Amino acid sequence: MTLKKEQSSIDRTLDRHVYLPQNQMSNNTKSKSFKPQQDETLKKKNKGSVDRYIVTRLLTYLKPYKALISAAIALTIAGSFLGPLRPYLTKIAIDDYIAKGDLNGLTTISILLAGAILLDGIKQYITTWWTQIIGQKAVFDIRMDIFTHLQKLPARFYDRNPIGRLITRSTNDVESLNEMLSSGIITILGDILQLFFIVVLMVWIDWQLTLIVLAILPLMLYATIKFKNKVRAAFQDVLTHLARLNTFFQEHITGVTIVQLFNREERESIEYASINADHRDANIRTVFYFSIYYPLIEVLSSTAAGLVIWYSGIRLLKADLTIGVVISFVQYIWLFFRPLQHLSDRFNVIQTAIASSDRIIRLLDENEGIENPSGLHHLATFRENITFNNVWFAYDQENWILKDISLEILHGEKIAIVGATGSGKTTLINILSKLYPFQKGSITIDGTPLQEIEEHSLRKLVGVVMQDVFLFSGTIKENLAFGNPEVTDDTIREAATIVGADRFIDQLPGKYEYKVLENGTGLSSGQKQLIAFVRALLYNPEILVLDEATSSVDTETETLIDSATANLMKNRTSIIIAHRLSTVQKADRIIVLHKGVIRETGNHQELLAKRGLYYKLYLLQHPEQTISRES
Repeated sequence: MTLKKEQSSIDRTLDRHVYLPQNQMSNNTKSKSFKPQQDETLKKKNKGSVDRYIVTRLLTYLKPYKALISAAIALTIAGSFLGPLRPYLTKIAIDDYIAKGDLNGLTTISILLAGAILLDGIKQYITTWWTQIIGQKAVFDIRMDIFTHLQKLPARFYDRNPIGRLITRSTNDVESLNEMLSSGIITILGDILQLFFIVVLMVWIDWQLTLIVLAILPLMLYATIKFKNKVRAAFQDVLTHLARLNTFFQEHITGVTIVQLFNREERESIEYASINADHRDANIRTVFYFSIYYPLIEVLSSTAAGLVIWYSGIRLLKADLTIGVVISFVQYIWLFFRPLQHLSDRFNVIQTAIASSDRIIRLLDENEGIENPSGLHHLATFRENITFNNVWFAYDQENWILKDISLEILHGEKIAIVGATGSGKTTLINILSKLYPFQKGSITIDGTPLQEIEEHSLRKLVGVVMQDVFLFSGTIKENLAFGNPEVTDDTIREAATIVGADRFIDQLPGKYEYKVLENGTGLSSGQKQLIAFVRALLYNPEILVLDEATSSVDTETETLIDSATANLMKNRTSIIIAHRLSTVQKADRIIVLHKGVIRETGNHQELLAKRGLYYKLYLLQHPEQTISRES
C-alpha cells in the first residue's frame, strides 16, 4: 500500500526592508502591513531636512556628556588663536629685533613663541583626550541601543533582513560615527576659528597680500563642494556593497558544509568575487576623488605661496615691505590652507557618518511589531484554557498558512499536532508565542485576548523545545541555565540527571564548565537536544511546547529522553508537534493539520479507526502494519 506524500510549500518571501537597494526589491513581495513607518516619515523631508533630522538624532547621544563637551569647546575657543599667533610673533622677531640687533627683545619674543607652541600642544592633547572619551561613550550608547532594539524586533523582521547586513549596521556603520562624534564637530569649530584669526592677522599685517591669498579661496571652495558631493555618493556605494559582502560571507561561512557537499566552492567563489569586486570598485572611486582633490588643494596653496612671494619680491625691491612680513605670510599660507584641508577631511568624515547614521536611525526607528499599548495584562499563571477561534494567518498576506483554525486546549491536557511539512504546525506555536501576529479570528488564554497579554509574562508561561537547538558561546552550565540564570549548580545537575544529559556532560572536559563553541559545534544533535530539554526543565514553564523535539535524536537517545519527557510534561499543559507518530500516541488528543486546516481530531486509537489522513500517515511510518493487514 502506497501513499503520495502531500506537502504544501510555505512562501515566506517578505517585502524587502528599506536597507535593501531598490533593484533588489520584488514587486510581488511588497506588503503594506510590513512597510517601515520611518520610511514614510523621511519621504516627506527633503534632503537637507533629512540631514538635519539625522544630526538632531545624533546630538541626543551627546546630550548626557554636555558638560565635557562644553569644556572641550571652551578650551578649543580659548586656544584657537595660539596657532595663528606664531607667524605674527615670527614677524615681530625678524622686523623688530633681529633687523635691529636687539638680543634681549629677541630672547623675550622667543620665549613667548615657545610658550605659544607649548600651550597649543597642551590644548591639543586635552581636547583630543576629552573628545575621544565623548565619542567612545556616545558610540557605546548607540551600540547598546541597537542591540536592545534588535532584541525587541519580531521574527518577521529577521525573515527579510540578512544577519550580515544587521552586523554591518552595529559594527562598521557605528564605528564610522566615532570620529564625527568624538573630534569631528569640535575640530571643525577649532578650524573655523583658526581661519578667522588667520585672516584677521593677515589683514592686520598686510591687506594687499591677504587679497592675493583670498583670491584662491573661491576655487578651493568650488573644488571642496564638488568633492563633497562626489565622495558622499561614493561612500554610500561603499557601505551598500560592504553590507552585501558581509551578508554573503556570513551566510557562506555558516553554510560551508552545504557548499562543500554540493561541490559549490568554485561557483560560490565566482559569485563572491563579483560582490567583492563591486566593493573594491566602490572604494577605488573614493580613492580616485581623493587622488584628484588633495593634489588640487596642494597646487592651489602652492600657487598662492608663489604669487605672494612674487608680489612680495616686487615690493621688497621698492622697499615697500619687510622680510618679516614675507616670512610670516608664507607661514600663514600653509596655516590658512591646513584648516581648509582639515575641513575637507571633516566633510569626508561627516559624509561617511551621515550615510551610516541614515542606516542606523532607520534601523532604530523600525518599530514594526513593537507595540507598547497601555493596560496590557500580566498573566502570572495559566489556569483554564487556550482557545483559537476562527484564526487565519499568512506570512505575506496572500498565501494563507492557517485557515479558520478553531481549537481549545484545556489546562493540564496533552495535545499533539501532526501533519505533513508545511501544514502549519510550527506556525500555530509561533503565533501563540506572539512571534507573528495573526490576521483574522481571536486567540485567548484564560479568556484574555492574546494581543492584550504582555509578552514577557506570556513567554514566561510558554516554554518551547525546538527542533533546531541554538547554543550560545559559553559553558554548558550557562547554556543550561539560559532561561533562569539564578538557578543553583545543584539544581542544574539535578535537572540534567532527570533528563539523562548528565551521562555525556560528565564525560566532557571540564564537565559543566565545558566551553561550548559557536552554536554547539563539537556536540551531536542528540546532545544539543538533551541540553534543550534540561533548559526547558529549569525554565519550568506551565505550558510546554515540544516542536519536533526528538526528530534529530537517534533511537537510543529518544528512548533515553522518553521518561524525561514524561516527567517534564507532568502537571503541565503540553503541546507536542511531531512528524514521528510514535511520539504522540500517548497524547490526550491529536490534531491533524493538512494545508492549514484541521482535518481530524481524536486520540491515537480513534484516529486509526477513522481510516483517514492520520491512518495514512501512520501506515507510511509503519509499513509492516500494512503487510500484516494485507496478509
